[in-house]
Amino acid sequence: MKIKITKVNKTSNVKLPTYQTVGAAGMDICADISTTMTIKSGEVAIIPTGLAIALPDGYECQVRPRSGLAVKNGIFVINSPGTIDSDYRGEIKIILANFGKEDFNIENGMRIAQLVINKYEKIDWQEVDSLDNTRRGDGGFGSTGQ
Repeated sequence: MKIKITKVNKTSNVKLPTYQTVGAAGMDICADISTTMTIKSGEVAIIPTGLAIALPDGYECQVRPRSGLAVKNGIFVINSPGTIDSDYRGEIKIILANFGKEDFNIENGMRIAQLVINKYEKIDWQEVDSLDNTRRGDGGFGSTGQ
């Protein structure tokens, strides 16, 4: 599948998102910044990527955390998964939160998140008076055991 992508700043040397292994579902996306950005412990920052995409109708791009940043540094995509809709044409920006104990520096070109492209279905709601019964019923959080 081919998806159109453009550099927002034509003079930037930002790399396009890439799969790091043959079996990877997510493509790493990098920061496109002119100076180092510091995310203080407990703070949130919006990191530009310098890229914009044109998804076909019926597809979304999910923004997910990188597991290495999460486990080693406490850096998460705060609205994970974030969604880039098919009609959005602006720059992709990544909302990162620092749940670590130390301040964290983002450098230009650093891999900061993953992108996963997904197909989705549009639905129409059918309002009814009641729903069919299931074994679980209305059992909520923790109702199926540990």
